Amino acid sequence: MLREDVHVAVPTAFYEDETLYIEATMTHINHLAKNDIQSVLLCGSTGEQHSLTLHEKQLLLNAIQQESHLIDHMEILFGLSSIRQTEAVQLAKSLEQSSIAGILLGYPPYIRPTQREAIAYTEAILSATSKPVILYNNPARTGFDLSVETILSLSEHEQIIGIKEAGNPEKIPELMQQLTKPFFFYAGGEQNLYSKIELGFNRLSSISANVYPKEIKALFLQLTTLKPTPSADFEKLTNIVDELYAESLLVQIKKRLSMGPCRAPIGQ
Repeated sequence: MLREDVHVAVPTAFYEDETLYIEATMTHINHLAKNDIQSVLLCGSTGEQHSLTLHEKQLLLNAIQQESHLIDHMEILFGLSSIRQTEAVQLAKSLEQSSIAGILLGYPPYIRPTQREAIAYTEAILSATSKPVILYNNPARTGFDLSVETILSLSEHEQIIGIKEAGNPEKIPELMQQLTKPFFFYAGGEQNLYSKIELGFNRLSSISANVYPKEIKALFLQLTTLKPTPSADFEKLTNIVDELYAESLLVQIKKRLSMGPCRAPIGQ
């Protein structure tokens, strides 16, 4: 089971020639660990997952494995998604042999599988690992949308402990009514965060916490514990979102963190 309510989706650092800058990625994760962050996600959308080869993903996995102090004290999640199911299964087997805590399982971009094909893809990955799995539904990025019925069907697998829903947030109340086990609902990023919490989102996959780790974590925990939230705190969250989301979010964050460029054409 994954215990942390907030994880930070970290960027993947690159040199100017767009090759992996693994040391800078690890340095940033260490910085987050020193600033109250206890869980990170490598190789998600923020990590430019679909620009990475399988070999590059495995290099990042190997690198985080060498950071024993992080593995011992942080909840490390790893994004798994591929247009090729065979590559996704291969990575799942590598993750199974690792010390990472859990997997964020995304769906193939562009090819738009059917719901039945998405179930087959998910189950092929589940058969290769015993790690806890968070489903990741992001139709704006993939062109594919997990239906409520498919989510309910997949939730019957013991390994599946939640969903990061970046599509229609109105699915969450419907899922809450029909699910027969405890389930975590991850908001993707900070936009419209308060309204998502009101709908039932109870965890956060944060992007802005790369830049404002202590502030974002504290604000989210305050919002979800139903404590009175001062208007100044709402204003702080609004200002952070307005500041970072004004242009290309990932480009903004990588500039502030000195993690190199995004892979072209992003940031051109």
